[in-house]
Amino acid sequence: MEAYQLREDPQLGCRVCPLPVSEERAELMTRSHHVAWPTWLDQGPRMLRDVLELCRLRTARGLAVLSWLSGSEPPGPPAELGWLWSSRRLTGQRQERLYAAAAAVPEPVLGLVLANWTWALGTCHGGRVAAPYLAGTAYPGDGSVAAAATMTLYQTFDRHPESRPAIAAAWAAARAGADWCRAAELHAAYGTQTPVFTYPRGTSPIPVGVRPWIERLFRLR
Repeated sequence: MEAYQLREDPQLGCRVCPLPVSEERAELMTRSHHVAWPTWLDQGPRMLRDVLELCRLRTARGLAVLSWLSGSEPPGPPAELGWLWSSRRLTGQRQERLYAAAAAVPEPVLGLVLANWTWALGTCHGGRVAAPYLAGTAYPGDGSVAAAATMTLYQTFDRHPESRPAIAAAWAAARAGADWCRAAELHAAYGTQTPVFTYPRGTSPIPVGVRPWIERLFRLR
């Protein structure tokens, strides 16, 4: 059952307006931000591989949670979702479960993520926006660790153009889920439709670094 309504805006087009979200599902969104981003800067290939793998995990996890926020049923109660929170490399059955959940995200809802993603890739401020958000929400109780992770993500984004689509994808999925819950809270508080905030959508880029997992999760092919 869909947990959102669509509203046509004469200026902004189709807007997605969530219905109120249960506390359990909102907690899934909050916990989905907790990713062990590296807090050191290493010029070697290992750190870049680690960041890209964590981006894949964060994007798939964010889309899975967004599918449950928008109406799909989670595959069990929160106590049975331990596999969702592991920071180990995404492979095997766990990968397929996350990818299947991500594939259930409705097209209008996926459009929210794509709007954020294309904006981050089309602006010179993408790294400055994505890095502190990903790090700050991953380490909300430790400012020093969050600051170190912010610098790692920002400098990776800045120095490795091939990393930008992945970091932007992780940020776009994370931001869409958080803004979904904020809009749902406003709906519950005031009883009126509240659209999910997104950054302005840019033209779909085909930059270097758009990896097969991005194409699959974002349905670019």
